[in-house]
Amino acid sequence: MSELSPTRSAVLEMKDERRAMHEGYVFLDEKCLLLASEILRQLALHASLQDAMAARQQEALAALQEAVARHGLHELQVYPAAEMVDVQLHTLTSNMMGVVLQQCQWQGRSGGAPEAVNQSPEGQACRHAFAAVVNAAPALAAVAGNLERLSLEYRRAVRRARALQDVMLPELDHDIADIQGRLEEMEQEEAIWMRRGAGG
Repeated sequence: MSELSPTRSAVLEMKDERRAMHEGYVFLDEKCLLLASEILRQLALHASLQDAMAARQQEALAALQEAVARHGLHELQVYPAAEMVDVQLHTLTSNMMGVVLQQCQWQGRSGGAPEAVNQSPEGQACRHAFAAVVNAAPALAAVAGNLERLSLEYRRAVRRARALQDVMLPELDHDIADIQGRLEEMEQEEAIWMRRGAGG
């Protein structure tokens, strides 16, 4: 039973509150759909980038095996890597329903590398293959971060929508029905008293 006084104004206030609460539920429901759609888009992008990264890693592994076969492990360990000169991580951000989405890539130019003492095509190929792996990493990492943030916001929105639909709206409906029932009882009692007073 509601603790509010059974008045018409209380019922009107509660109905206004219910209307606002229902609008909030509709907004959260639509937000969940939009977030789910963006999650699917980001998942497809992640799968594509992951496949590209796996291909580059396989190429790097094959190049490493050939370079080790040519130079040996100890000599390859001192083979100079490609230098990254004036290279910075460039990040573009956007906002989707309160979730920050990022796109990242290296920006700038890669410099050359010091000449190797025993330079070879296998060593050069190994150097370039691992540079390609490094170049692909930021985009994949950004999408993985996007998915984490989207998933967190989606779960939060679903919890709030369920709380409104399953708990708060039913409780408010029950309170409104309770007060309306009490008002009807009071009106019936008043009508009986008025009839008795008129008859007396």
